[in-house]
Amino acid sequence: MDFRHLGRSGLIVSRVAYGNWLTRSSSRSEETELACVRAALDAGITTFDTADVYADGLAEESLGRALKGERREGLEILTKVFAPTGPGRNDLGLSRKHIRESIDNSLRRLDTDHVDVYQAHRFDPSTPLEETMEAFADVVHAGKAHYIGVSEWTADQLRRGHALARELRISLISSQPQYSALWRVPEGEIMPACEELGVGQIVWSPLAQGVLTGKYLPGRQWPQESRARDSNDGSPVLAPWLKDDVLARVQQLRPVADGLGLTIAQLSLAWVLQHPNVASAVIGASRPEQIADNAKAAGIRLEADVMAAIDAALGPVVSRDPGATRDSSPTAPDWRLA
Repeated sequence: MDFRHLGRSGLIVSRVAYGNWLTRSSSRSEETELACVRAALDAGITTFDTADVYADGLAEESLGRALKGERREGLEILTKVFAPTGPGRNDLGLSRKHIRESIDNSLRRLDTDHVDVYQAHRFDPSTPLEETMEAFADVVHAGKAHYIGVSEWTADQLRRGHALARELRISLISSQPQYSALWRVPEGEIMPACEELGVGQIVWSPLAQGVLTGKYLPGRQWPQESRARDSNDGSPVLAPWLKDDVLARVQQLRPVADGLGLTIAQLSLAWVLQHPNVASAVIGASRPEQIADNAKAAGIRLEADVMAAIDAALGPVVSRDPGATRDSSPTAPDWRLA
């Protein structure tokens, strides 16, 4: 496993991180989660990403149990706050109330006294940014998190949040956008802003929900036990990629990968990790052997001709519109009251 500093911070993360959004979904057992975490540790992965909303809190609980007995100082544990965690009007968003209550609940479920990075899962337009950042500062100054991060914030939101974090003497060090060879949206505005601010990327869906493994073939039925067949396993996020033109283009990566002795998944992960602003890519799995295979992408350096071949194969079906980041978060100030 290779490692890299997260942005310009002192925190070092594994180039491949383990995320349990899908692994600990309603259709996966805790035994699978335990096996996947063990496979991640065996592969040298030290960075683990989760969120309070995943599987209604069960993801944090399972991860906490799976990591029990590991040396806490040798791990980087990241979780998130924003999405609804209860039926109340204040059980969501980035208010002081929700952040202060959510961090304590996450720490209890994770069975730890701190997380390494506490992340805003989305931007909350209904709460003053000053209130949100002051609440995050309270969390850091109380020793419940070392750093803070964000997910799917726009470049402007990042700049405003980063400036407030500096005033409050806390470190906003990470951004977690969706990023893959098919979804290059962050390259337009997010990554340049982060490079300017010293913020690193820990990207999610680097394999486009499994499409960049090459297992989905155009004009064919989806494989048994794949996410495309499981309505509880992220299929709504996967659906936009399951188009014949996209799948046909992904198959054009096969000879490129074969020529390097790689799988399409390893090639696609190596492509993501090639970007200088990407510190780590979060992978999930339904089987532990997938983690061992994908972790091998860390440390692979792709030559310019290989990068050009990937661009040529995928070019017409790549998403690049920076506006897609804005579309992924609530925009109306009264969204919580809807």
